[in-house]
Amino acid sequence: MNSQTLHQQDIVEFSTLQSGCVYLPDQLMKMRYKYIKECSESLNNSLVKRGWRRFGYYYSRPACTACSACLSMRIDVANFTPSRSQKRVLKQKGIRSFTRKPVVTYEHLKLYEKYHRHMQQKRDWDFYSVDAPSYYDLYVKGYGTFGSEVDYYCEGKLVGVDLIDYLDDGISANYFYYDPDYAHLSLGTYSLLKQIEFAKARELSWIYLGYYVKECQSLRYKERFKPYQILCNTPEEDETPEWRTVEV
Repeated sequence: MNSQTLHQQDIVEFSTLQSGCVYLPDQLMKMRYKYIKECSESLNNSLVKRGWRRFGYYYSRPACTACSACLSMRIDVANFTPSRSQKRVLKQKGIRSFTRKPVVTYEHLKLYEKYHRHMQQKRDWDFYSVDAPSYYDLYVKGYGTFGSEVDYYCEGKLVGVDLIDYLDDGISANYFYYDPDYAHLSLGTYSLLKQIEFAKARELSWIYLGYYVKECQSLRYKERFKPYQILCNTPEEDETPEWRTVEV
């Protein structure tokens, strides 16, 4: 995508000040942001392939000066073979899914808060209360023609919400949260395996997983989905992204 096309979009760019890293407690982090109110499908494709993550109208990418631990990762769909344990997760009975455009409901908010309170205790995540307008800004706005939500139900109850974007060559896994009372179903693994199924059905090549940080326990699950590639550079929109396959 050339710069002329890029600047036809309504974009506001800014960076944060350094603050404590959410992944590595002994590090500082700094983020670059692009606020794009009406992002086109082609621009969304371009940004995700270059390591940007979308939340609502906001796209973000690390801009840390003293650390490069955050690695953009994508799963090689065509060459992925599930492990025995992943096959067992996928064969579970009683889970139903429903796909629609992203929404916010009271049920969503209750599940979101329950999940994040659980992760506060389990992984020492910071907890922030999210009301309907805040949730709408983060997870509903900006889906355009490409954003989708996959809701997972068990025993008639909403137990997982998977927010994804469809790209021209893959799926961007934006965010997933679940009911910790159903942790025995390995819903995070299940939803990612379903994404791979969706990609295969559409003949798409990649699942863009966002950031992998080896020393961060919350992100270590991503390395179980092999083979995968790592983005080796931090390209601007007029530069080519360099993805490298990690040998397994």
